[in-house]
Amino acid sequence: MMDQRWRPTVNEREFIEQALQSDLRVDGRRPFDFRKLKIVFGREDGSAEVELGETRVMGYVTAQLVQPYKDRPSEGTLAIFTEFSPMADPAFEPGRPGEAAIELGRVIDRGLRESRAVDMESLCVVAGKHVWSLRVDLHILDNGGNLIDAANIAALAALSTFRRPECTVGGEDGQQVTVHDPEVRDPLPLTIHHLPIAVTFAYFGDGNIMVIDPTYKEEAVMGGRMTATINSNGDVCSIQKAGGEGVMSSVIMQCLRIASVKAADITSKIKSKVEDYTTTKALQKVKRTPALVPKKVHVPDVAMKESTGALENQASKTSNDVQQISKGDDDQQNMKRNLPLTGDRTVKHKQTSTCIGGPSNWDPYSKGVSLSSLRISQLPDPPATVKDNKQEDVELMLTESNPEVKSTSNSGAAGETDEAQESRTPKSLKDAVKPKHKRKKKQHGKS
Repeated sequence: MMDQRWRPTVNEREFIEQALQSDLRVDGRRPFDFRKLKIVFGREDGSAEVELGETRVMGYVTAQLVQPYKDRPSEGTLAIFTEFSPMADPAFEPGRPGEAAIELGRVIDRGLRESRAVDMESLCVVAGKHVWSLRVDLHILDNGGNLIDAANIAALAALSTFRRPECTVGGEDGQQVTVHDPEVRDPLPLTIHHLPIAVTFAYFGDGNIMVIDPTYKEEAVMGGRMTATINSNGDVCSIQKAGGEGVMSSVIMQCLRIASVKAADITSKIKSKVEDYTTTKALQKVKRTPALVPKKVHVPDVAMKESTGALENQASKTSNDVQQISKGDDDQQNMKRNLPLTGDRTVKHKQTSTCIGGPSNWDPYSKGVSLSSLRISQLPDPPATVKDNKQEDVELMLTESNPEVKSTSNSGAAGETDEAQESRTPKSLKDAVKPKHKRKKKQHGKS
């Protein structure tokens, strides 16, 4: 199959063989070194993608209820299916699987089923009637050599993360099976006893030179190949020798010892990846809600002391301001006693003393209040020497409407008595306007 895709020339063949004799390989590895292994799990359980160097294989596991075999009524089944796509290698033809695809499926199936890595009895639901049948589909995405090892790792990784639905048996006859959805009941993982790891060796020359994990160029030059499936405990699960040159028994035993070491290393990598995937899935299922726990807030006493101190300082400042205001008022009163107020000073004082729309009481804590305005507002009212503006307006209106009233007022002004001196005091509007019956009497008297 590989010869159809790439046929090495004589020089290329000699170059590869001479490099192997010097314990060197084309890609720079040592003879018993694996390429870089990378395992990536999909969003759904039971899917995994493996990259082994330039080789890429994807594995996917599905399950369904079927009737078991008659010779094994209480055991489930496991089947391996491979798909070689022309996208991975131009030598692969679509349609029916070729010899390479059949060989790949059989090697992996033998390593899993013959070693009983998966517990088949745990897949039984009703003996003789319903068992779970597992199907592992392996898709070759890119052929970079050593497809068996990459496909085996992909199958083990997919089986390790697969979860089958939970079933219950009930009904009148006790034979009715109910499959629960994952939302109702959590799916169950498979029971896997161990992980059989496939390690492939390639032989060159007379079988004296061997390497692990051959690339596609080395597969075109090699004279034979052997695949040993071994678990981490060192148990040999299966051995596959696909023709080619013969190999001595001592060489086979050496290969098995090397394979047991490599199997333990790959097993630890698979288990660590599976544990990380399981932990991530478990965290995604947990519904995190904020805990409504009352929290105690400790307020330091220093802040309270500082606040009380600030209030005391403010109160002391206020008392000092009041004292200053009262002192200023006394000074103003003494000045008034010595100096008489003029008419303009009186009018200005009234304008400042009147407050329209202001607060009903004085707030010492208010901001923007000047001491000068407060001192003027506290001055006592001087004796009124000028008539109120309103009173003057009323008198003018009366004199304009009744000229007789003006004459009488003039005559009355000539003979001022003690009553006139009392009239100097501020009068109200009622005192300024005389009743009508008095006016008539005076007019009749004159006439």
